[in-house]
Amino acid sequence: MSKKVILGLALIATILLLGLNFSQYLTLENAKDQQAVLNDYIDSNFIAAAATYFVVYIMITAFSIPGAAVVTLLGAALFGFWNSLLLVSFASAIGATLAFLSSRYLLQDWIQSKFADKLVTINKGIEKDGSFYLFSLRLIPVFPFFIINLLMGLTPMSITRYYLTSQIGMLPGTAVFLNAGTQLAEIDSLSGIVSPSVLLSFILLGVFPIIAKWLMNKFRSAPVAG
Repeated sequence: MSKKVILGLALIATILLLGLNFSQYLTLENAKDQQAVLNDYIDSNFIAAAATYFVVYIMITAFSIPGAAVVTLLGAALFGFWNSLLLVSFASAIGATLAFLSSRYLLQDWIQSKFADKLVTINKGIEKDGSFYLFSLRLIPVFPFFIINLLMGLTPMSITRYYLTSQIGMLPGTAVFLNAGTQLAEIDSLSGIVSPSVLLSFILLGVFPIIAKWLMNKFRSAPVAG
């Protein structure tokens, strides 16, 4: 058995182990329970807390551990909108690129066998629209992000192009989601749920994919100058 296969199997085992053992802690209820304690720590150790959050987020994304949405919301609640946007935006793009690389160099056979039908769709989209197709997938969640990360690793797309397209394409959705997270942090009672700022955040969260899809369709159908 080659070293590549052994490393690939070890990576799959690690993903499964992390998912089974830690996803149970990545719940909204647990995040709310820990928020007060974490706030106290962050107030006195901001740089260390931000660095820890950044690394943990990269690992969650790279290993496709369930619970990234909760960690995103918690980040907004703990660090505020702009700090969490900086942390999550770069950590998610780096983690996605690491998953992309693991797919390309270690997990190719496993992914081919597990997601063969979806890979055909991805390849057709890349062949037709190139990086624009990845940008569309980042804006409009047709497939879960972890599947996009893994399947894109089996395409000819370069690492640099994948990272930059993911960094830019995920930014609007990340901002909308983090905005909702800052509002969730302020909900202390049932009356808070119907406040205008909270309702607006959840409306944005719901309609963003629809607006993004409409804009992408308009962009595709626009005549090319010259």
